[in-house]
Amino acid sequence: MPKLRTASSCPPLSLPALVGALALVVTLVGCGGGSVDSVSIDGSSTVFPLTEAVAEEFMKDSQGARVNVGVSGTGGGFSKFLRGETAINDASRPIAPNEMEKAEEAGIEFIEIPVAYDGLAVVVHPENDWVDCLTADELREIWKPSSSIDRWTQIRPSFPDRPLDLYGPGTASGTYDYFTEAIVGESGASRSDFTASEDDNVLVQGIRGTETALGYFGLAYYENNVSELTALGVDPDGPDSGASCVTPSAETVNSGRYRPLSRPLFIYVNPAKITPTVEKFVTFYLQNAAELAADVGYVAMPDEAYDLALQRLQNRTTGTVFGKEGVDATGTRVEEMLRTAAGGSSTSDTTATE
Repeated sequence: MPKLRTASSCPPLSLPALVGALALVVTLVGCGGGSVDSVSIDGSSTVFPLTEAVAEEFMKDSQGARVNVGVSGTGGGFSKFLRGETAINDASRPIAPNEMEKAEEAGIEFIEIPVAYDGLAVVVHPENDWVDCLTADELREIWKPSSSIDRWTQIRPSFPDRPLDLYGPGTASGTYDYFTEAIVGESGASRSDFTASEDDNVLVQGIRGTETALGYFGLAYYENNVSELTALGVDPDGPDSGASCVTPSAETVNSGRYRPLSRPLFIYVNPAKITPTVEKFVTFYLQNAAELAADVGYVAMPDEAYDLALQRLQNRTTGTVFGKEGVDATGTRVEEMLRTAAGGSSTSDTTATE
């Protein structure tokens, strides 16, 4: 394991430079540019709660360190990252091909680091006795913007002719963005005639009080209310595909079997902006993400995945594993993909143009 660089490895500031710096803010300046006791992060609102939790613990543990976490969304964060404005980008999806092209044009490399899984649960009233599984196609027909489905029998003829009462996160929620992207195929594309709330407890109470309800929210919140609700299985490919319905759990998310409502979450690190504090922060992130992920509603990856992700940081392994053409990040077993990538002969898994 390479030793962390320290501020003492940087050349001393000249007196004029020191005076100029003090005129703005009292800080230490690293040889790579920027403050060695600060970390600049932006990006995904979905990853934000985990990064914020890590940042809070890191600042307690590292007196004097400052971690600034912004929320511009994954795409907005990548725009800043690829302009060289931030050291780290939170991302709820792998880097996109057009973003890799911009990275190459700007001469910016990136280290891709998965940090946790996000899983969603589709839930019904505990006394609902007519459904235990829905297909991804059925969920799409229910939730797409043009949907007119308002009775259970419209989903399947075998279901009762009763009202369908829908509950889900509000449009400001990262869960809403993820569900619509995974199920409907476009982030934010959803019917609007459902009971919406950013407060998951409101959704739990609404579904628990409505026998004909159907809703969705984060897996961790369902697990905190398992006696109040029933989680449905999801068949990703349809009843005639041979695939089986899979119910959500930490095990099925980790195994990659719960598709398409599970996915890895990422941070992307600019190696040119790795100061001693940035390196310490990302190392701290990977050493503590498993515990903190559960605290903020996500699913921890296996220990091996965190060890392999830390190797990517230490070895400065740039490029993408998960953003390659033809790779579906949903249902991905992160440790297997990282292990395969680590077994290659090159220190870079793929170039920015792939």
